Parts: sequence; C-alpha cells; structure tokens
Amino acid sequence: MSEVKLFYHKDNAIRMSRSIEFLKTTPIKNFLWIDLNNVDEEIENELEDYLKIYIQEEEEMVEIEMSSRYMETADSLVVNSNFLLSNFEREPVSFILKNNILITVRGEDLTSFHETIKKISANPKTYPTGYHVFVAILETRVEIDADMVEDMTQEITTLSNSISIQEADEELLMEIKNLQEKTMMLRENIIDKQRAVSSMLKSELMPKELHGRITILIKDINSLLEHIRFSFDRLDYLQDTFLGFVNIEQNKIIKMFTVISVIFMPPTLIASIYGMNFGDMPELKWEYGYVFSIGLMIFAVAVILIYFKKKKWL
Repeated sequence: MSEVKLFYHKDNAIRMSRSIEFLKTTPIKNFLWIDLNNVDEEIENELEDYLKIYIQEEEEMVEIEMSSRYMETADSLVVNSNFLLSNFEREPVSFILKNNILITVRGEDLTSFHETIKKISANPKTYPTGYHVFVAILETRVEIDADMVEDMTQEITTLSNSISIQEADEELLMEIKNLQEKTMMLRENIIDKQRAVSSMLKSELMPKELHGRITILIKDINSLLEHIRFSFDRLDYLQDTFLGFVNIEQNKIIKMFTVISVIFMPPTLIASIYGMNFGDMPELKWEYGYVFSIGLMIFAVAVILIYFKKKKWL
C-alpha cells in the first residue's frame, strides 16, 4: 500500500499531512519528517525535483556495498540500512537528511516507525529537527533488535533444556543450524547500525545536543553484540553436544555388532569343524553327537557373555 506522511510543526505541535500538494504550499522550514512507504516512482521524482535530493530505488538500496551505506555531503546525510522483519527478512530503508528535514524511503510497514510516531505525538517538543527523529528511529530499532536477541536467547535455552541423547536426530541439528543463521542475521543487522551510528557521531552536521544519545546508542549496540557473541558460543556448544550424542549412539551400535560378532565366532568355529564330514571323526556316528555340538555352541556363547559382563563390557 502506497503511503506518504508529512510531519510538520504548527502551533507548538507536530501535525501530519498525506498530501504532496500541501508540501508545496507550506514553507519548507516547517517540515520535520517526510516518510515515503512504497510510493510510486512518479511521487519520488516529484519530491526529488522539489527538495533537490536523490531518492534511491529499492534495488539500489539492496545492492549498495556495506562500506558505502553512509554518505555525507556539505549539506546532507544519506544512510542506508537493513531493518529485520519478524520473519527475519531484510527490509532496506534509506534515510536522507537535508535542511533539518528527514526523508525516509521504505517498502514495508515497520514497527520501529510506528513506535517513533507515537513518541513524537507524546512529546513533540523534543523533536525540533529531522536529526532528532532519525536518532529516535534508530533507538527504537535497537530496542526491537534487543527484543529479538532476547527471544533468540529464550529459544536457545529451550532447545538446550530439551536436548538429550534420545533426541539427537537430524531435525535437532537443523534446528540448531536455523538458530545459527538467525543469530548471524541479527549480528549483521546490528553491525550495520553500529557503523552508521559511529559515522553520525563524527559528522559536523549532527547537532551537538544529540551526541550524548548517540554515545548511549553505541553502548547499547555493543552490549547487544556481546550478547549475540554469547548466543553463538551457546549454539556451538549445543552443536558439539549433539555431535557427542551422535558419536555415543554410533559407538553403542558398533559395540553391539562387535559383541555379536565375537559371541558367534566360537559357535561358527564349532559348526565349521563338524561340517567337515571327515570319516574318522568319532562324533559322526555317535548317537548324541548332534546334541553335543549344539550344547558346545551354547556353552561357548555363555562363557563369552559371562566374561564380557565381568569385564563390564556389556
């Protein structure tokens, strides 16, 4: 669904309009934030001409190099970042800051944007410029990332508590692998934010009053990265535990076949001897020869089993 939201200052409050024509008839200095959600190319071109900016296409935002996600000119900042959806799909978002106005370009509804709008409505005086809105969006996004990391930790804990030698199967290994991939995506997403926020702290365009909040934001991001590193270690440990259980099961199977082979070696030898059919074998014409050979086989098996049990091999 295509949606344009124009946030502007009026009567000591922040109001919202959805009309591009309203943008053209209102002094540009009144505007705070222009949010473009899945808008048509025609609207983007119209805004580019009016605001004298360049709005990247979604394909460009996806393909842009990690090292080029932050760009700064004499009067503007451009930050491209991926926001993770609840299903762990990446949604590219472009932030353009010029003349104290924030322009955001995205293709999906994002929780961090809805929550930021609530914050702006609740306390409009703390958002005098688009830079303040931008920092608020990143703060909200990091809070959501923290919730995702916490949910991931709970999943890992649940998996860790349920893992046992009886559950060591392919499905469990795939579950560990999926959690590793999700954790890796979370890490990449947060490192993406870390680079952008660190660059913002060095920018001459960023208001000095925001430096304290940005510093705290960097600390929060570093804390999340430490937590994710711990989750990686736990998943590695679970994987090693799983492989250990698999080895135990394999060893049990090998041990069982080895014992069976050893148990049946003497009876096989006895049966082979009596199957030679030499004429001078006394048991061939003995009335109890057959019973004797069977009994000898059973006796050999019993002796081996008793010996194995005494050695605690069984």
